Amino acid sequence: MNERTTNTPSGCEFGQRIQYDRDDNEPPSIAVATALATYHGEDVTDSSIRLYDYIDPEALDSLFVRTYEGAERSNGKVVFDVGEATVTVRRDRVEVTG
Repeated sequence: MNERTTNTPSGCEFGQRIQYDRDDNEPPSIAVATALATYHGEDVTDSSIRLYDYIDPEALDSLFVRTYEGAERSNGKVVFDVGEATVTVRRDRVEVTG
């Protein structure tokens, strides 16, 4: 796990930004859950956020899996809101901003 916080105000204040660099074998849904927990200052196992209330985790994971030939999918992104936070998922990282 490789995690970086670029702005570290306490709580979920305006302007906070978390960037979480995802391992190749880590599903995007797990990376999003971890990034959101970090954003909210919570442990991922005790997080108050239920990802499936905002997006289908299996559908999210399927958008970023390798093709049958082993190639990477396009460099697209998925953006959605979780409360006051905006989550941006890319192939290699997750960003949470507020």
